[in-house]
Formats: sequence, structure tokens, C-alpha cells
Amino acid sequence: MRWTSTRTCRKTAIAAIAVLVSSAHAQPGGLLDWAGLTRYGSENAELRAPKPGENRVVFLGDQITERWTPFFPGTAYLNRGIADQTSQQMLVRFRQDVISLKPKAVVIQAGINDITVATEGMIGENFMSMVELAKFNGIRVVLASVTPVCDCYTNQTARRPQGKIIGLNGWIKDYAARSGSVYLDYYAALAEGRNFKKELTTDGLVPNEAGYKVMAPLAEKAIAEALGRK
Repeated sequence: MRWTSTRTCRKTAIAAIAVLVSSAHAQPGGLLDWAGLTRYGSENAELRAPKPGENRVVFLGDQITERWTPFFPGTAYLNRGIADQTSQQMLVRFRQDVISLKPKAVVIQAGINDITVATEGMIGENFMSMVELAKFNGIRVVLASVTPVCDCYTNQTARRPQGKIIGLNGWIKDYAARSGSVYLDYYAALAEGRNFKKELTTDGLVPNEAGYKVMAPLAEKAIAEALGRK
């Protein structure tokens, strides 16, 4: 079953290009690598095709994904996180850093930086476009929740209001169900009330080693569920 038409995907691709061009021209100096296309360009070019039966999975995300270490040693999981990115930037690099790598599944982790600059509607459109592109290319999708924040070390909630995080997570969870994606709830495991548990974060925003140890089995479970779906 196709989740979207060729015409829809063509429109999505055109929209992504338009986003890149318009955003890049807004940058000083003109057309820069706003989307971070060079960040993993060399690694992608050197990556071999998946072996038969290999469960290659791409983790697409921001600093929450990029700073994840150690990153699932002994697996065919690829880290394609770029610190400080928004879902808009991830959409632009989705073909290069996800589709072209031919994974069986993608874990999309975004939103924590979006809420500082975009509305929920704008963020949602970027999520929908990425999911449609993945589905059209036969890639299973896991949508991760936005992780919590706290003012444990520095003031994080001024730029990233906790109510906005909760609201966006509600949208992501609902859209995951509507689109046939798997919802990966990091938030519930990392939060105490509305706050990031202090013992699980380095700065009130990014998980520490203990935080990533909590997240890892949740990600593995969500990936297994996505790969097991017909």
C-alpha cells in the first residue's frame, strides 16, 4: 500500500527545495550549508549498501541524537544527529541522510529546537513531510517524543516552555497513530513531573550517560515494533 501519491511526493520535494533556498538566502553571505548537508556527506559516500538481512536504522535528530555515546555498538544503527537543528533542516537533508542510505527504519527525533522559533503547525508539517517521504520509500518510521527540560543547571524553560513540549508531544503521539508510525516515548522515562530528572541530564537539556542508558532499550523496543509491522 502506498501512503502517498507520486504527485504528493513531488510537491513535498519541491517544498523542501523551496525551504532550503528561502532559508539560505536569509543567512548572511547568501547560500550557505544551512541544512548541514556536508556534515555526513563523506561518511554517506563511503557507506556500503546494506547486506541482505541487515537491519540498518538511521537516527535522524538534533543534539539529543548527535551526543549519544556510546551509540549502539555492534548494531547497524547510524547516527545522523546535528546539534541545534530544527525539523525544517532535517527535512532538507532527509534524502541524503536517510533515504539514500537505504535503511529499513528511521527514528526521527526533533522538536526541542523548533519550539524556540516555530509554531506547532509549522513543526507538524515538517514531521508529516518526512514521514510521507519515508513511507513512499518503504522505510518504517519511529517518531520520538521531545525530551524534557529543567532549570537544574541553567535556565532552559525560558526558551523551551515545558507546556509547549507537552503539547507538541501530544501532537506527535497522535500523528504517529494516524500515520502508522511507532511512537517512542522518551519523555515519560526521563521526566519527573514536567522536569528533566537532574540525575539524567548534563545541563537540563541533553541527557547524560545515565539518561542515554534509559533511552536505549526504549529505542530498541520501538525499532523492533516498527520492523515487525506488516
